[in-house]
Amino acid sequence: MLEETAAETRTHLGACPHDCPDTCAMVYTTEAGRLVSVKGNAEHPMTRGSLCVKVKDFEKHHYNPDRLMHPMKRVGPKGEGKFERISWDEALDTIFERFAEAARAHGPEAILPYSYLGNEGLVQGLTVGDAFFNKLGATVAEKTFCGSGSCTAWLLTNGPTNGTDPLSFTQSKYIVIWGCNSVSTNLHHWHIVKDAQRNGAKVVVIDPYRSRTAKEADWHIMPRPGTDGALAMAMIHVIINGNLCDMDYVEKYTVGFEQLKERAAPFTPEYAETLCGVKAEDIRMLAHEYATTRNAALRPGIAVERSAGGSQALRAIFSLPALTGSWKDPGGGVYQMPLWEFPVHWDRVCRPDLIPEGTRTINVLKLGEALTGEAGLNPGVHALMVYNCNPVSQSTDTDKIVRGLEREDLFTVVSEHFLTDTARYADILLPATMAAEHDDMMFSWGHFFFTLNEKAIETPGECVSNAELFRRLAKRFGFKEPQFSMSEKELMEWYIDWSSPKMAGCDMDYFRQHGFWRIAVGDPSTRTPHAEGGFPTPSGKVEFYSETAATTGNFVAPPFRQMYEAMQGGEKLDPLPGYVAPYERPETAPDKAQKYPLNIVSPKSHAFLNSQYANEERKIAVQGEQAILINPADALSRGVSEGALVRVFNDRGQFHGAARVTEDVPAGLVVASLGYWRTLNRGGAVNIISSSAYGGMGHSPTYSDNLVEVHAVG
Repeated sequence: MLEETAAETRTHLGACPHDCPDTCAMVYTTEAGRLVSVKGNAEHPMTRGSLCVKVKDFEKHHYNPDRLMHPMKRVGPKGEGKFERISWDEALDTIFERFAEAARAHGPEAILPYSYLGNEGLVQGLTVGDAFFNKLGATVAEKTFCGSGSCTAWLLTNGPTNGTDPLSFTQSKYIVIWGCNSVSTNLHHWHIVKDAQRNGAKVVVIDPYRSRTAKEADWHIMPRPGTDGALAMAMIHVIINGNLCDMDYVEKYTVGFEQLKERAAPFTPEYAETLCGVKAEDIRMLAHEYATTRNAALRPGIAVERSAGGSQALRAIFSLPALTGSWKDPGGGVYQMPLWEFPVHWDRVCRPDLIPEGTRTINVLKLGEALTGEAGLNPGVHALMVYNCNPVSQSTDTDKIVRGLEREDLFTVVSEHFLTDTARYADILLPATMAAEHDDMMFSWGHFFFTLNEKAIETPGECVSNAELFRRLAKRFGFKEPQFSMSEKELMEWYIDWSSPKMAGCDMDYFRQHGFWRIAVGDPSTRTPHAEGGFPTPSGKVEFYSETAATTGNFVAPPFRQMYEAMQGGEKLDPLPGYVAPYERPETAPDKAQKYPLNIVSPKSHAFLNSQYANEERKIAVQGEQAILINPADALSRGVSEGALVRVFNDRGQFHGAARVTEDVPAGLVVASLGYWRTLNRGGAVNIISSSAYGGMGHSPTYSDNLVEVHAVG
């Protein structure tokens, strides 16, 4: 147990609030009520006492002098960033009056909430405002920035079940990291991968450019962006036609093998090479090594879904362990998102029962169309509230969002830590707490631990937690549901299903003593969750062929349905995995490629967490300015030299960055990392050029399915 160590020095148990699979356990140290240190909890098996570069000095983040401390109202033109301080009463009165006005004039669906994972906690996170806005009758926001395509593919193939424990990778002998830059985005799992590598495991990284992770792999395979499905289907072809399947496992625990065999038949390595650019002999070697090495593990990242065919590619990837029987081995199978069995009453968190029948939904990726009128909504959006999110940086087609936010008839509320790109367009600006200033409980989409976050210091200025914000709004609107008057500590206890066997032996006293609890899913050193099938699909087996996809397009409901309300929408889907060509490749969009011949991918930054920390000098110093990675051949043909300011553009807009001429990217591809603020960068940010087109499933985004051109500036 962590205890007070001196008269004015105290320690508190914390949890990283960020949208990251690591969900680190922290230890807050305070002196005389001031946060002086934030360290990783050494007792946590994933965190192991270390924090990433983003939060290793988390205490400084809390005391950034640019923090918003008081409610404010806009006094200048939208986007100029001029505000004056007001009271909380005035802020709440204004919100009540303007929301009520919008509802009277147009109906409550004219109000749109907009949030995502700026905070990941059960209490303060993704769904914190859902109950309030559902009660209000507002439009329901479909939150599919990331994971929805991957989760749809997972559910259709394996059902709502957890796959490989990330801690089990200590047992792995062959590890394929597919579309995940673990060094920058999943660091604590990367430590486990490195332990396995030192013990003899071969580490293969599949990524269209040479990322930090790829540089540490034993083998780096570089498919063209958006062609992962061709590579995966070719692996299936080689495994089936090379008699490398575990036919005992296939016959007992899968359905649709013959249909999958037929679907994979055309995908010879030679044919796949023409699509994905990976040499046929390398495809054969990859498939053979993967299929013939026991304890073989797959770790696909969210990046795979971010193209037209990404979800179909993931269905193919998720099929591989059942073909080879690697589910039978500790450290085998697939590490997707180990969140499906967290015992949480998601219906209490989200309160979908409060949604009036027939209420419409608007997807967060379509904000620009919704605000500019291009979506043809009736009623249009006349009031917007943004929290836990910075869409002007993180959403798609962001110039269009800015045009919508500039509307004088749009009333916008933003709850934030700083004056972000989005906050500059607010009519009412509200100050939010940071992690050490409120209580919360973290589940994880990257491991099997609940982690407690204790309030360590008093809130500065007039900042309030997200939960407190919605308590105040609910009171102002006269909502009487008990949920709207419960404290953070009461909410976290109410949300967790303590009756679940996975929580046996745990209570809040345990959390207060230890800070974290591993749900009961088995010993990671011996865990084989699907050695004997046990897949919660309609058939009870891995579904290479999904009758659900073929007939209804629906899937077994995930534990927090409203988060992925739009995953299928009843649309019928291809019952089998396969290859779907990207929307924007020179081969598939030749007319567009005449003007914009280069593909672009926008991976997560190393020192930023999405757009968080991109306004802090010490993190910018680590990350560097916005760089555009470009191959020497492409740079030469455009007269671009190392370090030159370049303009990256397409018909959606443009942004600027410094050219980094490097063989780390192949010819025909440029790479620009995500998260920079357009107001702090030289000429915009990368998502200006990102299409709002959906991927093939789950209304997933297509951030890595865009064509651009690059010109030197000046």
